[in-house]
Formats: sequence, C-alpha cells, structure tokens
Amino acid sequence: MQVALKIWRYDPSTGNRALKEYAVDAPEEATLLDCLDVIKDKADGSLAYRKSCRMMICGSCGMRMDGATVLACKTRMYEIAQAEHIPTISAMGNLPIVKDLVVDMGPAWDKFKAMKPYLQPGYERPEDGKEHRIAQERMDVIHKEALCINCGLCVSECNSMESGPEFLGPWALVKGMRFVGDPRDGATVERLEQYSGEHGIWECTRCYFCNERCPKAIDPRDAIAKLGAEAIKEGVDRDMGAKHAKWFVRSAETTGWLRETELVLQTQGVVSTIRQMRFAMSLIAHNKAGLKFPPDIAADVGEARALHKLTKEQDRQGYLGHVQGERALAKLVHGYQPGRDPYGPGSFPKPYLPGEEAPPAPAGGEMGIGSLAQAGLTPGREPTRKPEGGA
Repeated sequence: MQVALKIWRYDPSTGNRALKEYAVDAPEEATLLDCLDVIKDKADGSLAYRKSCRMMICGSCGMRMDGATVLACKTRMYEIAQAEHIPTISAMGNLPIVKDLVVDMGPAWDKFKAMKPYLQPGYERPEDGKEHRIAQERMDVIHKEALCINCGLCVSECNSMESGPEFLGPWALVKGMRFVGDPRDGATVERLEQYSGEHGIWECTRCYFCNERCPKAIDPRDAIAKLGAEAIKEGVDRDMGAKHAKWFVRSAETTGWLRETELVLQTQGVVSTIRQMRFAMSLIAHNKAGLKFPPDIAADVGEARALHKLTKEQDRQGYLGHVQGERALAKLVHGYQPGRDPYGPGSFPKPYLPGEEAPPAPAGGEMGIGSLAQAGLTPGREPTRKPEGGA
C-alpha cells in the first residue's frame, strides 16, 4: 500500500524546523514505526527517532500523530492509507526536542526519580534470611500502576505541565501511587507529604488526556485521584486542592448539592474570603451569589449519607474506594450481558445498607485488599540465589 507522511524535522545545529512530506510503499500490516523504518532505509537516512522492542513494551517510540501522542509501533496505518489521509508526525510535547522526533526525556526522568521509586520496607526482615510472602489480592491494588512502561506519552499530553513545567506530572505520580499502594512500603505518609506539596497532586487540571492516550490503559489521572484520596484519609490535607475536595464530599453528604456559597471560605480560609468581599457583594447585587437559608436539601440525600456511612464501615476510604470502583466497572464492561444478574457469580459484591444482611463474601481475592493493619506479610521460603552469590 502507498503511505504518505508529513514529518516535522528539526536540525539542532541550526535550530531550524521544516515540515517534509514522504511517500513510501509498505505492507498492509505496517505500523507507523514500520513506515518510518522504510523512510529511513530508502528515502532519508538522516531521519531521527527512537525505537527498540517493536512490541509496545519498551515505550521508546512515542511521538505525535496529528497532534495526539501515540506509540509508533502500536499505530496501524492501513485504514489511514485507505482514507488517503496524510498524517502529520511530530515529536512529543512538553519535552525539549533533540532532533526530529527524538526528545530529551531527562526532565521527566528527574521527576520520576524524585518520587523515590523504590520500596522503603515497613516490616522487619524474617529470621534466617527468609523472604516475605504477600497475598496476591493485596498486590492487585497497584496492578494497573505496575504495568507502566515509562513511555512518557502522558507527559506529552499533560495540560498542567504545558502551563506549569514544574508540575510533577502524571508519569511520576503513577509511580508514586505504585509505592503508596504497596502494603510492604513503610513510608506512605512521608510520600504523601512530598507528593502533596507545591506542583504535586493537586496541580492536576483533570483534563483526562493522559488517560485517553495511555497505551496500557493505566489511567494516570485515576492514579492521581487515588493519591489525593489517600492523602485526605491520612490527614495530609493542607493544600487548597485537598480542602476543595473535602468540601465537595461534605456538601454531598449534608445537602446532596454543592454548597457553593461556602466553598471559598472552606477552601481558601477567612482572610482570603474577606479580601474577595467586594466581588461577593457584586454577585449578591446581581442575584448570582446563590444565597439561601436554610440551603436546599436534595430529595434523596439520605442515599448519599448512607453511601458515605457505608464506605466508612467497610473501610473503603482513600484509594481503596477507587480500586473497588475500578474492579466493579471492569467486571461490568467485560462480563455484563443483558438480562444477566450484575451481582451474580463472578461479579463484585452487591452493595448493602446498614441494617440489611450482608451478602456472603466471594472466594479468593474478589473483595480486594484488606486493611493495611492486617497481617498480610508472612515468612516464606529461602530466597533463590545465584551459585556465585548475589540475588
């Protein structure tokens, strides 16, 4: 098939950029990376781009196609060629361009390293050098985050990083959640304190582009939400973003609506509220302040209150609430059929309210991770070691 591409070229020696068009013959099963290989081999050997595994594992070949970041080895070209569309290929965003489609990943790796991406054990080593065992369901909490291939596509798409390059970014925060959610780690609060600082968790704009473009469906924005929920649970809530989120929850619990007239006071404090009184008076004069006493109460606010109470009773606060929701949605997406009982065999447990009889707990790890206070670490066998020594 005939494939045409427009590629933004960049010459670091001169600083010049140029959009060049190429047309090549490629097999019908060709990916974007295959087409770039053909261009480099047969048309222009000076074209620079990264690649390695060609199997969507190494994360090397990230670039933009028509403004959206993709893995070149994952992007099939057949339908694009059939539509006679000529896509524009450019380097990833939010990172310095080295040459053509190659970017300097250094700034992203610096933020990655700042997350302390290694286990800080919160348990004592067992006697005789034995290793710990941990239940699979407890590790399943971080299953998605552990699948990250460090491709940086989410960094390229991040609006927060575009407007504020100091933001830690989705890639680094995914790695942060991978260790905050690891029940073996003993530095949870210290990590959350660090991640909740300036340019941390609460600087995310919630645009969800990172979720949209992630090639492994890790959902970086969801990982950031888990960190925020866990930070509030652990009392790391001094940031205005945390206070903002807490007031949303409190509003839903008390009235079923967002109590907007109190939002500034609860989020920014008394001093900031007083400074904005002139603006508030202008809203009142135009009947746009939403003042009403007592505030409106939603007809079914009891359901919101019951749900809030239930999550506390079941200890589904912090990131555990998000994880339970992910599992429930995944099972509905992959196992639901019209007419099938969504709470039947193989599904998540049916919700119940206080006073109702709790359904029997499914076998194995269906209920997800237990409390971090539970004894999930047990001594195992001797670790495997190389004959010449070492791990």
